[in-house]
Amino acid sequence: MKRLFWREHLPLILFTAAELLVVLLVFWYDGYDHPVTASYAVLLGLSVMGGYLAFRFYTHRDFYERLSQPLISLEESIKHNESAPLPTALSELMEEQYRQYRNQMEEWERRRREHLIFMNQWVHQMKTPLSVIEMITQEDDNDGYRSISEESDRIRRGLDMVLYMSRLETFEQDFSVEPVKLHQAAVDAVHENKRYFIHSHVYPEVIIDPALTVQTDAKWLRFILMQLLSNAIKYSSGSGLKVTVQAFYSKDRRQVVLEVTDRGMGIPKSDIKRVFDPFYTGENGRKLKESTGMGLYLVSEVVRKMNHRIELESEPGQGTTIRLLFLQ
Repeated sequence: MKRLFWREHLPLILFTAAELLVVLLVFWYDGYDHPVTASYAVLLGLSVMGGYLAFRFYTHRDFYERLSQPLISLEESIKHNESAPLPTALSELMEEQYRQYRNQMEEWERRRREHLIFMNQWVHQMKTPLSVIEMITQEDDNDGYRSISEESDRIRRGLDMVLYMSRLETFEQDFSVEPVKLHQAAVDAVHENKRYFIHSHVYPEVIIDPALTVQTDAKWLRFILMQLLSNAIKYSSGSGLKVTVQAFYSKDRRQVVLEVTDRGMGIPKSDIKRVFDPFYTGENGRKLKESTGMGLYLVSEVVRKMNHRIELESEPGQGTTIRLLFLQ
């Protein structure tokens, strides 16, 4: 605070000193050569300036303190109890700016919520005709219906991603920790992707102790498993190989590790650091047109909010392993 005060008034101090010096030189060249009187005049001028600086500091100390301390919240920027004209005027200006900013933020928040409600309602409305399509295609097993079934599965996965992405903004309100059996969760996720496995000629393998339990949110864990399995199937489609879901305790037994491993095309080393970035599809995404670059990003965000950890290992042409770590 004091440093800011002296920095602001340094030009005034230098100006006053120069002014006194010029006045003394004028009198000196005019023949007035009384050093004692001149010193007294200089001391008097400096005393007046010192009194002014003291008065200025006293009346503006709260103002300088506000400018010197970082704000903890926006509300602090509009708190003022100064009586001096300049701090009062600045406080009123900041209060008006804060009011306008608050109004704009409330308007944007209202629009965001309306958009969120619309997206959720639209997704649920789209699921109704999609369910009808799926029921119709199940009645016949010809190639045409099989293709429609594949596309409807793809649409459903896309709608689920939109729905969960919208819920991510209100994650804290939609989060409930409970004991979850990993074997059952994995089996359910595999079952929901059953047709995707069959159509892609990839085979699931679940290696998890039925008694292995973790503390997490069942619904969000389902979303994570669905995304990881969807990626594993997509990038190993047509290989005829297995996608393995397994879980085990870490060596120190402080963590439960859940792994989803595919034997597909793998991820180039240049892309590994960015696979969790939003909308990043990388080299593999350019080969597969349906890649959005959002699946792993959403998974990483959910894992972070759930206070778990996620790791990824991959070798081009060998496959990919994504590892979730649950603290015990």
